[in-house]
Amino acid sequence: MNAQEMAHDLQADVEVVSLPLPTVDMSGDDLFKLGMMYSAGSGGCPMDRVSAHMIFNLAAMKGSIEARVYRREMSQEMEREEIAEAQKAARRYIDAGVVRLAA
Repeated sequence: MNAQEMAHDLQADVEVVSLPLPTVDMSGDDLFKLGMMYSAGSGGCPMDRVSAHMIFNLAAMKGSIEARVYRREMSQEMEREEIAEAQKAARRYIDAGVVRLAA
């Protein structure tokens, strides 16, 4: 096997993984479901409390009552630094216009 064939085989073995992220068109319920995926490590999402908290925060701002409950429960299991990181990440999504809040 020459170098070009080897490179092609390696490239075929590498799978590009894209994580589901919040988008402009997501409702509070959609964001809640995405937060659940990150909190459980399901649906192609890694288990990540900071990301889950951030997404629950966005979902709560868009009216999801369930997200408020889960965000509060997660906060009790997280360090203050993790919560601060999640809040900063949520603010970045809002500031970038990726997630638009209802007026």
